[in-house]
Amino acid sequence: MLIKNGFQVTEPIEKVWQFFGNIPQVATCLPGTELTESLGDDKYAGRVAVRMGPVRLQFAGTADITDRDEAAKRIVVHATGAEEKGRGQASMVVTATLTRAGQGTKVDVTQDLQLAGAAAQYGRGMISDVTSVLMHDFAVNLQDRIQRIDRGESAEQVAAAAATPASGFTLGLRAARMALLRVFRRFFLPYQPAS
Repeated sequence: MLIKNGFQVTEPIEKVWQFFGNIPQVATCLPGTELTESLGDDKYAGRVAVRMGPVRLQFAGTADITDRDEAAKRIVVHATGAEEKGRGQASMVVTATLTRAGQGTKVDVTQDLQLAGAAAQYGRGMISDVTSVLMHDFAVNLQDRIQRIDRGESAEQVAAAAATPASGFTLGLRAARMALLRVFRRFFLPYQPAS
């Protein structure tokens, strides 16, 4: 399943690209993500926890940076993992491409996601909604971390002041709201009389 998201930050592209050069720092911006070990050669072990409907899934696996193109400002990450309770597997290729947007930076993210087991039962709409919520939170956290670094805060201060990751309940409510809005638009907006 191919999922595309994008967001903008007010920081210049060079600064955002430099931030993307530190993968552990980038991972802390994504709610539910924890890198547990550097395996060397741009490969990391970690965990990702996400709530899909009433079920909380936690995957353990690896993330491998397979391409880092300075000229194109593009980074490609291959991630694979197994759900820790044996309810499925996931693999994903994430491509993030940075482009100038005025004085800020636009980040386009493409995720090619493959799910097996219990995780595969959730529809594309729900998975897209959860992904959109996570990308929004990632963008807010990324902007905040870059600004804190610019103010001269130490790595410890930045980590201590990191935004609290969205709880599964909150994430689920936000994704459900997006799904309801999508259904509302699909079924009710086409029937509105022309003005």
